[in-house]
Amino acid sequence: MKSIKDIYKIGKGPSSSHTMGPFKAVRHYLENHPDCHHLHVTLYGSLAATGKGHLTDKAIEEAYSTWMWTERETLAPHAKRSGDVTIEWKPKDFLQVHPNGMKIASVNFDGDLYDKWTYYSIGGGDIICMECPIEGDDQAQIYDMASMTEIMNWCNRTGKSYWEYVNESEGENSGVWEHLELVWNVMQDAVKRGIEQEGVLPGPLNLRRKALSYHVRAFGQGDTFKTRGLVFAYALAVSEENAAGGTIVTAPTCGSCGVLPSVLYHMKTRYNFSDTRIHRALATCGLIGNIVKHNASVSGAEVGCQGEVGVACAMAAAAVAQLMGGSPSQIEYAAEMGLEHHLGLTCDPVCGLVQIPCIERNAYAAARAMDAGIYALYTDGRHRVSFDQAVNVMKQTGHDLPSLYKETSEGGLAKALE
Repeated sequence: MKSIKDIYKIGKGPSSSHTMGPFKAVRHYLENHPDCHHLHVTLYGSLAATGKGHLTDKAIEEAYSTWMWTERETLAPHAKRSGDVTIEWKPKDFLQVHPNGMKIASVNFDGDLYDKWTYYSIGGGDIICMECPIEGDDQAQIYDMASMTEIMNWCNRTGKSYWEYVNESEGENSGVWEHLELVWNVMQDAVKRGIEQEGVLPGPLNLRRKALSYHVRAFGQGDTFKTRGLVFAYALAVSEENAAGGTIVTAPTCGSCGVLPSVLYHMKTRYNFSDTRIHRALATCGLIGNIVKHNASVSGAEVGCQGEVGVACAMAAAAVAQLMGGSPSQIEYAAEMGLEHHLGLTCDPVCGLVQIPCIERNAYAAARAMDAGIYALYTDGRHRVSFDQAVNVMKQTGHDLPSLYKETSEGGLAKALE
């Protein structure tokens, strides 16, 4: 497996696969075609089906226009126009490798396309290019174990924790702890921004922000309901920031970015855990997300929302168990429950927006993660279904799901509420 830094990416919402990925693809193409003055982008499958709701076109145009102004200062003024990009939408056509496919080509002065490259946005902000390697694609596989069972056995045998396995595998001078510190700062900032915002989110749904009202009401409740209300508020805050195009951290994706920060922020403020303890929890969560990404997928277009919110819940549940002193077996059990009870979850965003059901789903998953972590702590860690088995089932279930329920907005709630 690659570094856990690959799981936590800092960027703007609302979608890691539909905004971060295409933005990165366009910049990669332009870096390899510096003389391009007119770009033609064709979006396929899920990218085309929900791209407008996910602001894919805006991400492409921003990538093109900002590159023109900042990277090509010697260009003639006529070439510095953001309008010199054409986008073609083909939601019914799917390319072979992944549902999120796109082709980028240059356009000559006669209107002919040339140097057409094929890209896939494979989830979590990652892309692959069939014609030219992406920087970082050749990143070393630094983890010698890629299953939760193997790593848990290592922990039990050595008496060490999951985060210590991360530290030994990544290396103290790898920059991973500095990255996790930055990730935690961005997560906290997203919570704090989100609970202060009011108004309506972008898009035709006219969905009002709720985080502030949930935060205020939580303080009027008893301890149990206050805890629930605060976790809801923090998850809503980050998810609403994401929906508005704010800066967030993929954990493991933009669409599921509210789950882990809300749980960690609550644990930090409620129990006064040090930042060091939070960073260690992030290391363990990143390891869990990495295992899923390596052995299955975190792309909603490939396996449905079980790969996004389900994996986020598993990561957050593990964080709760670790922070509360759980054993490696209890932490693994918490993660397994977080994923198992999201198996089969569809990705059916209404109007192609990362709003309904995505925002509420983050809040519910955050509460479920708290429950899974606590539940695991009441046990000795022994259970029948392993985390690795749940990952394998999630992968197969995702492949069995029709494309209607994998980020195309052609089925489920998206169809019922069109």
